[in-house]
Amino acid sequence: MPDSPRRSPVEHGFPHLATVRSAITALYRRLSPDGVQRFAPSLAPADAAFAAADDLHLGAQRVARAMVHHYRLPDARVIVAFRSMEHAGSVELASGPEYFVELNDRFRTHRRDIGAALSHEVAHVLLHRLGLEFPGTRDNEILTDTAAAYLGAGWLLLDAFREDATSSQKLGYLTPEEFGYVLAKRALVFGEDPSPWFTSPQAYAAYTEGRARALRDAAQPPLTAAGWAGRRRYARDRRSVAGVPGGPYAFEAAA
Repeated sequence: MPDSPRRSPVEHGFPHLATVRSAITALYRRLSPDGVQRFAPSLAPADAAFAAADDLHLGAQRVARAMVHHYRLPDARVIVAFRSMEHAGSVELASGPEYFVELNDRFRTHRRDIGAALSHEVAHVLLHRLGLEFPGTRDNEILTDTAAAYLGAGWLLLDAFREDATSSQKLGYLTPEEFGYVLAKRALVFGEDPSPWFTSPQAYAAYTEGRARALRDAAQPPLTAAGWAGRRRYARDRRSVAGVPGGPYAFEAAA
């Protein structure tokens, strides 16, 4: 009798879609449509590239500077350090202009994903400066993932999703398909196609699923499929976007 199929530890589908949609709405309310358009084009793959021969700390600082530039934070300085920790990373949200980011020691050997982690942590800095938060750690982290992806750097978070028969890795609170959904929403507005940037086949597949969902959204009136809870959240978030600072960033890995 063959072995039972291995069940993925990574959550899939669209369980957070109402919060994701509210996050996109909140970005437009806070930045304005013209302000959102300033985040074009997306961060180039070369700006987050990390060669094996690169010095760990100098390379991390270089990528952090690229994130600061992309997020339009000209006076911010991000200092990156590595330590043993449960989560993928965290950022100290002080008054600035210096912000201290700590990344999981795992990234010492998984350097190609440093850009993904920094895209999230520096997005926290941007949202902090904008005064844009959602109530509760979970929703605030979903807001941060959504902002990173919709504003052009968080495609790296989806590309960090990798899965095979024996192991899996995912960064962030959004599912892979939800990351794909947000990236597809951005692509429809900015006329971009992020699919050539993905190095992970699983990321490409998730983007394809997310794009199909985004295209269905575009074909129907707003909130048609949101349900009562989604409409209530939408109305609440339009009235007020406030809350408490987010907690540390999730890092899911299993073997």
